[in-house]
Formats: sequence, structure tokens, C-alpha cells
Amino acid sequence: MKKERPISSIDNRMNEERFQDLFLEVEKFEERIDDPDLKKLFHNAFFNTILTTVLYEEDGSAFVITGDIPAMWLRDSAAQVMQYLHFANKCPSVRELIKAVIKKQFTYLLLDPYANAFNREENGMGHTGDIPQNSPWVWERKFELDSLCYPLWLLTRYVKATGDDSVMDDLFYRAFDKAYVTFLTEQRHKDYSSYFHERPGRDRRDWCGHGSPVAETGLVWSGYRPSDDSCTYNYYIPGNMFICSVLTALRPLFIEKGDDERAKKCMDLTETLRRAIEKYGKTTTPDGTEVYALETDGMGHYNVMDDANIPNLLSIPYYDYPFADKKLYENTRAYMLSERNPYYYVGTAITGIGSPHTPEGYVWPLSLIIQAMTSTDQEEIKRCVKMVASSTGGTYYIHEGVYKDDDKIYTRPWFAWANSLFADLVLRKADILFPKK
Repeated sequence: MKKERPISSIDNRMNEERFQDLFLEVEKFEERIDDPDLKKLFHNAFFNTILTTVLYEEDGSAFVITGDIPAMWLRDSAAQVMQYLHFANKCPSVRELIKAVIKKQFTYLLLDPYANAFNREENGMGHTGDIPQNSPWVWERKFELDSLCYPLWLLTRYVKATGDDSVMDDLFYRAFDKAYVTFLTEQRHKDYSSYFHERPGRDRRDWCGHGSPVAETGLVWSGYRPSDDSCTYNYYIPGNMFICSVLTALRPLFIEKGDDERAKKCMDLTETLRRAIEKYGKTTTPDGTEVYALETDGMGHYNVMDDANIPNLLSIPYYDYPFADKKLYENTRAYMLSERNPYYYVGTAITGIGSPHTPEGYVWPLSLIIQAMTSTDQEEIKRCVKMVASSTGGTYYIHEGVYKDDDKIYTRPWFAWANSLFADLVLRKADILFPKK
């Protein structure tokens, strides 16, 4: 499973010059890190996106590959630049980058709100055998709620970090409207949606078809999870929570712009989803624990597990679901961070949540990063950081999945999302990890 680290096609020297202000600011932060191995890992993880995945376009946008796949995922590309927001106020290069990424994301969203990954050019690369046939712009057309949410969330976090609302331009408004209409359409998937997706000759996990039967509940239908695996039951609860989070963050921005109509749309859909999640999004497990479910069909069937990809149940505080029940989340967290979750693996090298997307026994460092990110226990945070840092297989880069008993066996040696999230964790928890002397 282990491969040689791929060589990026990006001209690193150009991006190094572009981000000189950021390099200087990060160098100051890194003075706080005494452990040389952790410092090297943080440095590699922090800069992995801009040095190996970002390609600037003549129109002022930026195309961001995931790493070893030469396509731009709407989810991944947003997550890959979140750590840079810590320096957005001090570094013009960061503001330029975030705005360029958002511009590209909204352009793609308007091309096809059901696609999750896109090509840099209209070249027809990607999953060419899918049914229906993809647009030449589309690498993969798996409908996932997070694909619509992440670009909007990135915009709200950028505005909050910088006070710069110039990103709320005509392109943004058209992209928001497209996403909003798509959410409404997928609330009544059977009646109004034309979406379906098949991948002939591949495992059923790789395609959802029209999905399994669902009741009309007010929840928004999703074909796939953030793992790009098909849903067992097509109401993905963390995805619906994420919609609420994003709309809640957007509403005051619309109010400030005097856009009462869009502000009301945000409020109305959020309230509908809140009620639906409270009614359909929780269940009682065989051992009597009440938890949030990962998925439901609204007809009494629930999928009780957690998957490492984000948004998931563990990450509810990370994406700030505004209506989370504290006790219910604590129950869910304890349940999913135990072997009651079928994708929680205990190993000698690494212990945490994996995914049906990768082989059995592979823990995703993303899950440990989110475990630390959402923890209020300082020792748990330190323990998770130490485990991630000690399970890179000697590469000083974060991987997709790591075999629980041998960190030299891993998937995806070049996976920028995981690197970015780790860097974000270190920055967020710096006062715990590196107390000021």
C-alpha cells in the first residue's frame, strides 16, 4: 500500500515567492514548537497545500488538486486552505488565495451542483464510464451535501476572519441560490429530483442509483457520504446538520447587506431541518444508549456508526451545529470512540475511527485530528496529537488511512486535506500544546 511520495507538478518556487509574507509569519509561530519532529511535521503539513496543490488561473481563480488525484473536490479544496485563515489578517497572499479558491468553487458549483469533483479544463478526465455521462468539466458526479456546504462555509469563515465581504459578489449570490434550490429539490427527491448515478462494473458502494426508499421528512437527501461512498440510508444526518451551520452563519451576512429575502430563506430552511433532525436524526442503540444516527430513511431504519470523513458525527462541534444537544453529543461521541462503532479500530500503532472507504483495520488520522479538535480534555488533545505525529511512517506527512498495527502501511501518501487539518489543529490548540513560558 505504501508508495514513493509523488512529485508535484506545481512550480513550488513560484508559490514560495507568492507567499513570502506567510512564510515569515509561520516561522514566528514555529519558534514555539520545541519538539523538532513535531515542528517538521507541522511545517510540512501547513505548507503542503500551497506548495503542491494550488494552480493560479489567469481569471484570478485557483484550481486546487487533492494531492495524488489531479481533480478539485469542492469539499477538499475548502478544507485544504482553512489553516491559512489564522494568518489572513496579516498576510495579503492568504486573502488572495482564499478569494481565488472561492471563485473557482462557485464557478464549478454553478456548472453542476450535483458534482463533487471537477477537472481543471474541459478535458473529459475522470470517471468516464459513469451513467449518466459526465460533463467534460466533471471528474466525478457524486451528490454529497458537504460539496455544496464547504465553499459557503469557507466564505463565512473568511469574512469572519478578515471583515472583507467583497467575496459576496454576484458569483456568490448565484452560487448560493443554486445551492439553496438544490437543497429544496432534494427534500423531495423522489418527486422533484432527476439525479441518479451509476458506475457499471464497480462495487455497489461506488454508486447509489436512485437511492433506497425514503419518507418525506423535511431532511435533504444525499446520494453519498463525505467519503464518496454511497449512503446506506439517504438522509445523511451530519450533512443536514452542516447545512444548518452554514445557513446560520450566512444569515447575518445577508442581513448586513439588507438582503431580507435570502436571510429569511436561511432561517426557514434551518428551522425545517432542525425539527427534522430532532425527530428523525436520533435513535436508541441495542445497549440502550440514545445517540445521533449517521443516516436514516425516515421510516424507522438507522445506520449507527461513524465514518472518519468530515462532516461526521464526531465533528459536530467542529462545524458548529447550532442546535446540538450536549448530552446526546456526549453519548454519541463516547459510542463512536469505542468498538461499538464497527469502524473504530484499536491498534499498536494507531487507534481511532476508520472508514468503509478503506480496508478493515485502517485508522484515518483525520478522525484523531477531529477527536482532538472537538475535545475539552487537555490530555486527550495531547494524546491524539502525539499519536498522529508518531504514525506518519517516517514521512512527516499525514496519510488517508494508516494500518492500526504498522504505520508504514498506509493509503494515499499525498493527501493534502489531512495535512491541512492537522496544521489547523496545532494552531487552534497551540496554548495547550506549547504553553507560553
